[in-house]
Amino acid sequence: MRYDAVIAGGGASGLFCAAVLSEAGLSAAVVEPNRFLGRKLRITGKGRCNLTNNCTPAEVMKNVLRNPKFLYSALSKCPPERIMEWFEGHGVPLKTERGRRVFPMSDRADDVADAMARVCEKNGVEIIRAKADGVIVSDGTARGLVCGNKTVEADSVVLACGGMSYPRTGSDGSGYCIAERLGHSIVPPRQSLVPVTVEEDFCRKMSGLTLKNVTLSLYDASKPSKPIYREFGELTFFDFGIGGPLGISSSCFMDAEKLACKGYKLVIDFKPALDCEQLDARLLRDIKSSAGETVEKLLLGLLPKDAAGVVAERLNLDISSFSGNMTREQRFDIINMLKGFELTPTGFRPFDEAIVTSGGVSVKEIFPSSMESRLVKNLYFTGEIIDVDGFTGGYNLTIAFSTAFCAADDIIKKKEVEKWD
Repeated sequence: MRYDAVIAGGGASGLFCAAVLSEAGLSAAVVEPNRFLGRKLRITGKGRCNLTNNCTPAEVMKNVLRNPKFLYSALSKCPPERIMEWFEGHGVPLKTERGRRVFPMSDRADDVADAMARVCEKNGVEIIRAKADGVIVSDGTARGLVCGNKTVEADSVVLACGGMSYPRTGSDGSGYCIAERLGHSIVPPRQSLVPVTVEEDFCRKMSGLTLKNVTLSLYDASKPSKPIYREFGELTFFDFGIGGPLGISSSCFMDAEKLACKGYKLVIDFKPALDCEQLDARLLRDIKSSAGETVEKLLLGLLPKDAAGVVAERLNLDISSFSGNMTREQRFDIINMLKGFELTPTGFRPFDEAIVTSGGVSVKEIFPSSMESRLVKNLYFTGEIIDVDGFTGGYNLTIAFSTAFCAADDIIKKKEVEKWD
């Protein structure tokens, strides 16, 4: 059987593309080696799936780190509003939480993946349990996929193979190899939205500690006057360094080579709601109201136990001494540490801990209005395989869905033209 379109990859963008094509009456096949469709999608957001962000296309682009302008057409055709309407129209009630993050009302990522799978099944999309090895090209036009010792013929081919993050789910970077063999340039992939390792070993003493309502800033070590990144939110310590929303977001702004040379500095503000003067006033008030209490008790009024112990150790404070005996200099040292707790980032955690991949097929070789290759006719790219990635908050899945819709829309329009011809 020859299909109108064959899609390599049954993840978020591949399934959405197949669903949209099938709803327009086109025949489609999805080539996916995993037993479960949308395997990576089912574990996103700790199994809750932050599927988009309830904002405008312009705001999405502001939260895309690499090549945001490339997404203008795709986001115009399929903005977050349309993504939300599609899923709610297919039996997935949604809710908007802090930061305008959109989740299924059920808090079940499975509901998002199952909704697309149901549409595909209902409309006769064939699921081929195989791994795509290459694209069949004839006269500069994609004609199908090679899958092991068999071929799947189609009028259009969509590469939705994903990147390299969470490789155990099937995102092993094989799509890059397929694209490269067709002449496409690959921007070297690297981990993005990934926990960061640090030089300081005192993180081990705070491992497992999550701090809320703190500010994390990233500085170029050679230009410490202005932060490259600064955000308020939640941070988690691990044996190796930091993670959590703030930790993984900071990774997007670091260059791997510079990181290896210790070219960055991370600074945590434990008390962003208070300036130094206000913090000093609070310390003096706490010391006065707790006469006879220890330095340890004073610090525990400001920080969780593990963090308080590390601060005391870094400042060489005798935690058993009376807080009322502290010198002015010691008080200022505490203030400076609370407002500027420094870490030296040294690297990224492995790909299997990264949320997304930065890098991929160069956007210079893809038509932004259709996601079609500039090098091979009727070949399309969607989702993480493209050199586009964003922050946490539903932006990366928005990219996956909007680029998938954009490709499907172009394939549908071509079929309509063929009917008239």
